[in-house]
Amino acid sequence: MPVEKKEWVCAVKVGTIWTEPNSAREIDIPAISNPVLLVEWLEALPYKERLALCDENRVQTQLLYGEPVLVEEIVGEWAKVVAIWQPSKKDSRGYPGWIPLSQIQPTKQVDAKGSARVSSAKVQLWDLQHNPLLVLAFNTILPIISEDEVFYTVLTPHGKALLSKVHAQFASSVDQIPKRSAEEAVALGVNYLDLPYLWGGMSPYGYDCSGFSYNMLKACGYIIPRDASDQAKSGEEISIQDPSLWKKGDLLFFANDEGTGTVRHVGFYYGNGQLLHSHSTGKTVEILRLAGSVLEKEICAVRRYAV
Repeated sequence: MPVEKKEWVCAVKVGTIWTEPNSAREIDIPAISNPVLLVEWLEALPYKERLALCDENRVQTQLLYGEPVLVEEIVGEWAKVVAIWQPSKKDSRGYPGWIPLSQIQPTKQVDAKGSARVSSAKVQLWDLQHNPLLVLAFNTILPIISEDEVFYTVLTPHGKALLSKVHAQFASSVDQIPKRSAEEAVALGVNYLDLPYLWGGMSPYGYDCSGFSYNMLKACGYIIPRDASDQAKSGEEISIQDPSLWKKGDLLFFANDEGTGTVRHVGFYYGNGQLLHSHSTGKTVEILRLAGSVLEKEICAVRRYAV
């Protein structure tokens, strides 16, 4: 069923965008429910089934609570959407895919006084009676209605709610998150050491390699493309031949066939010949010494998005 193209928002703490409505399997039911059961889903997902999210092209990306999408079509219990905050070559408007209709809802118009970005890994969202409402993930952004000394009153898919100022950063708009240095992006990334990799992941429940770089830079005021192959074509080009020019926080890209093939991976240069990255399925966010690693011979590009 075609729908009028207008903005909807993600109505669960983290919603997964799938390649097709039939991409989700029975084992993925906790991830397509509302409320979403992310921890239960991931803890029950064996390596083979987790790897299939990538190898069988099942998952595209994820949305955070309140993140806007354009809804293009509704088919049964699924919606074809475009994630407009996630630049992609797949669609000039943003990242496309399918999400359960139960996990999104039409946006509400509001006279916002700014935006609040969740700056902690996870934080409790409270209703107006100070009852726990939902756990919010890092980088969730919600419009501010009002504020007092302790809380922002934000508009959410569940209505008005309270977000502690201690765990949030004010921005005048989504496009004007205060700029911070590349080294600060790396410092944020270090908070997620040992976090298991998740294909398509865009939250502290699991990042993929480009979701990791996208989110750490987004927190520092830089909206970059969602996928590694697109990230490798933007930003300031830095010579791959002279590592002395690389700065902490630059993005290093890696490609098959010793750097001559398709871009397959990205991570932050950590300095001293090391890489901070979300590795691959079955592994975790880590700091890796490049010398002697498989990745050493696969470097294909270096890009600088922040100084």
